[in-house]
Amino acid sequence: MKNGILVLLFFLLFNCSDQDSTALPILSYVPENAFLIVKIENHEAFKNTIENNDFLSDLATSTTYNSILEKVQYLKYLSPKSESILALTQTSDNQFEFVYVTDQTADLINLDSIQNKTVESIAFANATFDRYTIEDIPFYSLVANQKAIFSSSKILLEQLEGKFTTQQPETLKKLYTIANENKPASIFINLNNSNSLISTIAKENSKMMVSGFSDWISLDLKPNQKNLNLSGVSIANDSTWNYIDLFANTKPLPNLTASFAPAQADAILSYTFENYATFAKNQELALRTVSPVDPPLNSVEEIGFIYMKGERAILLNTYGAEGISEYLVSQNTGVIEYQGQEILEFRDHDFLNSRFAPLVKDYKANFCVILKNAFVFSEEQDMLRTIIRNYKNEATFSNTSVFKTLNEEIAKESSILFVSNSKNVEKILKEDFSTAFSNDLKKIKLSDYGLAAQSIADKNFYHTNIVIQKIKNETNSTTGVSHLFKLNLDADMATNPQFVTNHNTGRKEVIVQDQNNMLYLISSTGKVLWKKQLGSLIQGEVKQVDLFKNGRLQLAFTTNNQFMILDRNGKEVEKFTHTYQGGNLNSLAVFDYDKQKNYRFVVTQGEKTFMYNSKAEIVKGFKYIKAAQPILAAPKHIVLGNKDFLVFKLKGGSLKILNRVGDVRIPVNEKIDFSDNEVFKYKNKFAVTDKKGVLYQIDLTGKLTKTNFNLSNDHGMAATDNTLVLMNDNILTIKGRKIELDLGVYTQPQIFYLYNKIYVSVTDLQNEKTYLFDSQAKPIKNFPIDGSSKIDLEDIDENKDLELLVKENKNSLIVYKM
Repeated sequence: MKNGILVLLFFLLFNCSDQDSTALPILSYVPENAFLIVKIENHEAFKNTIENNDFLSDLATSTTYNSILEKVQYLKYLSPKSESILALTQTSDNQFEFVYVTDQTADLINLDSIQNKTVESIAFANATFDRYTIEDIPFYSLVANQKAIFSSSKILLEQLEGKFTTQQPETLKKLYTIANENKPASIFINLNNSNSLISTIAKENSKMMVSGFSDWISLDLKPNQKNLNLSGVSIANDSTWNYIDLFANTKPLPNLTASFAPAQADAILSYTFENYATFAKNQELALRTVSPVDPPLNSVEEIGFIYMKGERAILLNTYGAEGISEYLVSQNTGVIEYQGQEILEFRDHDFLNSRFAPLVKDYKANFCVILKNAFVFSEEQDMLRTIIRNYKNEATFSNTSVFKTLNEEIAKESSILFVSNSKNVEKILKEDFSTAFSNDLKKIKLSDYGLAAQSIADKNFYHTNIVIQKIKNETNSTTGVSHLFKLNLDADMATNPQFVTNHNTGRKEVIVQDQNNMLYLISSTGKVLWKKQLGSLIQGEVKQVDLFKNGRLQLAFTTNNQFMILDRNGKEVEKFTHTYQGGNLNSLAVFDYDKQKNYRFVVTQGEKTFMYNSKAEIVKGFKYIKAAQPILAAPKHIVLGNKDFLVFKLKGGSLKILNRVGDVRIPVNEKIDFSDNEVFKYKNKFAVTDKKGVLYQIDLTGKLTKTNFNLSNDHGMAATDNTLVLMNDNILTIKGRKIELDLGVYTQPQIFYLYNKIYVSVTDLQNEKTYLFDSQAKPIKNFPIDGSSKIDLEDIDENKDLELLVKENKNSLIVYKM
């Protein structure tokens, strides 16, 4: 999606903005060499939307804009009552001419108020033309088949007269048929035949020379006061290769380049594809060559460009970094440490050119840094230092007001995405436009606007969306809480809804089960992605794991009688469905001792413990396979003093603190009448409460200390290393600070740690209200809110706005945006 096409398309639209015109759009009246066609559905609606748009008002100061309007100014004297069509052509001497068609009516044209005018008839062949001259500017009209045809060129009318059966391309006919009739206007541009216009306003070799991008493009006009939005589809000609064909037969993914680009970047450009093999095949067809086979690139799903101060960084985003990482190490000629990151000096400078042409060309990949699963390349070392520094400080392009504002108007997944701030608009003017046109546009307050364009691959065609948007000002004030979405399930909820991560997008989704044991996965916009019928209720929380160490996450859990792992599409992972006779399982425990994704899945049933590895095999070296008494809850993995501990609570009051193989590591001789709360790590000790509200703490030597808080039998507790939270009746205590809430029935407190901040929540089940506090026990603005379950708090789209997930009533869940 070349940068300059944005401004071009807006510019072409503006040429028509003051045209008080509408007509029945019949393609047979359009000259065959037309490269721009405007189908105007409703004259007044089109006129009003254009006149009230901020950007078009600013553009009215442009000399270039006004000079083109002068060509078609006669159209303001028309008062069409039906649809109309306007076509732009180019003559042999590089002049632009127009043809306008509408239904002929008696009051179509009114020149009564014009003093300086002449009207004369001109005979030609079997027809008579009318020549109008208004203030020394001529235009012509012809009536045929009850259609009034106007043109700035007598020659064009002479060519059309008597043969209103011009042959239009099949692609144009298809787009014309599907154009949205509810929009004020639709624009059709032949990208293979429009460079003649572009060349008059753009420099030679400008990025605006867009031939080969697609064939015809159709764009519906959807303006309002603050933005101008052109959305539609493009279709490439099957007989010739087009730029957009690189993304044929592969689905778009979320564009994540902005989350790696520095906030001060001028622009980002992102290409995504679900299947690299399909992209590579399209690439070979385009280049008629076979791409290099090493390193393994199958995990690449996004190619991103970061533009900043005249330089480019190129990003390869992947779902698994191992293969490319190994290749980079083999090509490494040196390592530079910067803020804990390794900047690699790269031997294969042509790496990107040879593997990602024609998207990448003439680029020297001299340096590289790995951020998460993304490989960021640059020609200069300083560019990567800036990217690393901003990424670590979360000062990224995705958090700027420009991106946030434009992101509200575009689809969240696209094959091609371009987003530019106002600084880059100035840069485009210098690089791409002729001096006269550049100086003209500089009169406009471009600093108020941002530009975005995207194309989304679909079956045999491509959705296109172009936005020019007035940027919202940043504000530090608290925005409060608003609904993001609300969804009713088929039956009442049986589990607390929770957020899980979509590994393709990084965004959060919702998983929940209803009383019919139906499991739902719901997108961050409230769309049910899939449903799966289970045999019984899920116990506790669903865990996410990366079984195959490729960045793709699975859902692991136990029901009453099964241990199960599902993939992202809700399908059972082979070998990981186990059924246990007698049921009565505890919730699933998942241990990842060394953070290497060598998982241990622990299922407990009565006195029995089943520990599985990542291959669904019983771990033979684990000894604690049968306890002396029933195990009360899922065991906990706690790390103290760089040592791993597995902690089991047993019926009868025994607390077992074991090592990895199941031997007792710290003996606890005292019996504890356990409350329903978990065992936590607090102040570098194991911490658990009994039913009388006594806090037991055990250190690494086995020393046990007690603190009597005199809590009720059903009190709640949660803890982190340095924060203890207690819920006793209606008194919430956070780090010793007490808060008296309304009388009610409260859930156990929950602690959330996000962006170096601690949040504490409790829910009043009786009055169906959810409270949220910070670590200093201060309530968050606009709380409590309605809700009747334990909540989940996450940043679902990684933009530092937090979302809150609650159960609003029996079958309705709601996501709030904070």
